[in-house]
Amino acid sequence: MNADVSEPLILTDREGAITRVTLNRPRAINALNTEMFEGIAAAFDAAAGSTAIVFDGAGERGFCGGGDIKQIAFGGDPRILFGAEYVINYRVSASPVPIVAVMDGITMGGGIGLGGHAAFRVVTERSRLAMPEARIGIMPDIGGHYLLARAPGRLGEYLAITAGEMGPADAIALGFADTLIDSARIDELRAALAAGGDPATTIAGFAVTVPEAPLLAVREWFDPIADAALGEVDAVADPIGATAALLAGLESSDLAVARETAELVRGMCPLSLVATVSQIARTRAEDLDVAAVLEDDFRVVPRLAVHPNFAEGVRAQLVDKDRNPTWIPQRVEELDPAEVAEILAPLAPGEASLGLPVRGA
Repeated sequence: MNADVSEPLILTDREGAITRVTLNRPRAINALNTEMFEGIAAAFDAAAGSTAIVFDGAGERGFCGGGDIKQIAFGGDPRILFGAEYVINYRVSASPVPIVAVMDGITMGGGIGLGGHAAFRVVTERSRLAMPEARIGIMPDIGGHYLLARAPGRLGEYLAITAGEMGPADAIALGFADTLIDSARIDELRAALAAGGDPATTIAGFAVTVPEAPLLAVREWFDPIADAALGEVDAVADPIGATAALLAGLESSDLAVARETAELVRGMCPLSLVATVSQIARTRAEDLDVAAVLEDDFRVVPRLAVHPNFAEGVRAQLVDKDRNPTWIPQRVEELDPAEVAEILAPLAPGEASLGLPVRGA
């Protein structure tokens, strides 16, 4: 399906028993903007009475490459776009009509916000999932820490600080997806869902055997290093110290793969690294639900988005594309504890929350 310039950015169609919602911005790998969030919200309202909502993406490159980073960086108040996005992410997680997210191809950042919280999360052999926010000066958001905190062992930290990529087997093993199907059968799956019946049974009928997940092997060397560092320093109370300890553990390791990982991580935004290590620890320690994590995102990420690091990350990755950002500061150990505390602080007077129904609140 190719989008014409006159077509809406969200296509909503009733196909038999289901409502199909297609992200229709293929030239941008269906990157999400405020207009698209409005269209998705309208699609939820139009789906009443359906047996399922099926999310997919137009074009051949992927389901969704993330949020429209340039709009966030250069489009005014970031709380407007983030607020609209996070409310949609919550609605995905809480939808009374089960959502089937077909995360075929590239699915990053905001794409995981739409797919990772769905009732049925489908990947194909072409799926490539990632949360690369540390490369651009913010942190994994869209409720991503809910998923990262529940990944096996310390793989959540590993994925976040390396901006790493998951293939379909990795996505299932780490809890970002549930079912692997052949990409050639996507249309057939949708037709079967449209015919009615139980979505879980229908999807199971298309499932193929999931191969071994390469990322699980990372636990053998990364988990002991991360456990030692993050077990000794409380990442919530001392986020700079904990992140510095993790980097020191990787850099002092006898394993070449650990030292190479440290070198990779040193290229990420230091402020982003500290924020995400702290937020994963908080999410895990307090067993936060999706709503609470999204409220945390809405508190922290807009603060990161107005920091000069974000504009610099966008410049380096998406504008000039030199892949050589100059972070302020350059190293985790040089961060100002007061600045980090301000980024992670509770809501200040005048800062509104999303008003989501947080468990226990």
